[in-house]
Amino acid sequence: MRLENIVWDAREPQRLGAFWAAALGAECLTDQPDGYEARLSFDGEFFLDLCFQRVAHPSTSPARLHPDLAGGKAQAEVVDRLRGLGAEHVDIGQGDVPWVVLADPEGNAFCVMEHRDAYVGAEPIAALPMASSSPQRDAEFWAEITGWVPFDGVAPATLRHPSGLGPLLEFCAESEPKRGKNRLHLDVRPDRAGDEAVLARLTELGASRLAPDVPGLPWTVYTDLSGNEFCVLAPLS
Repeated sequence: MRLENIVWDAREPQRLGAFWAAALGAECLTDQPDGYEARLSFDGEFFLDLCFQRVAHPSTSPARLHPDLAGGKAQAEVVDRLRGLGAEHVDIGQGDVPWVVLADPEGNAFCVMEHRDAYVGAEPIAALPMASSSPQRDAEFWAEITGWVPFDGVAPATLRHPSGLGPLLEFCAESEPKRGKNRLHLDVRPDRAGDEAVLARLTELGASRLAPDVPGLPWTVYTDLSGNEFCVLAPLS
């Protein structure tokens, strides 16, 4: 399988999707009232799609996944550009830190990072921090289902695409157990059709199916070992 999508629940998918596409320089793929998609391409085969799906009432539970944007030496300029696109400064109790916390047009907090050696080459998203009840365990789970490899980062456990491109996937010790639905989640896709062993392997690794299959729905919802939702998409072939 491969990690394919970062998904946002949104009240206004077009507005939120257009913000993030502009913020990250992503190419718009789909622009419809109930869904917006844009693509970040890193090389000939590795890409991440940014997907925005309409929900009537996005979760108000504490965020467990968010993007950290690359700022580095241009951090102030990046912040100014994002504010021009509609982001706002927000206080989530971060205190005196070297990164800048902003919120997108629907109130999702994200960070613009200062320079860190680990983030060099990871533009425009430096990292995707995910809350975890056991960072090393969860890193091993996600490595198994995505093919991403361990990386010497700043989090307790970190993965990166084998190409060495794109964001780091960071597993950070949770401040509290998960409650409620995540507003952001990740999607993975099997490499080929008919690979039922993939789904069986997920259960063996400790994933839980969140809901039964719905006829016609091209994905299956699971949670990882810390309760974070993710979807397994239908194979393309």
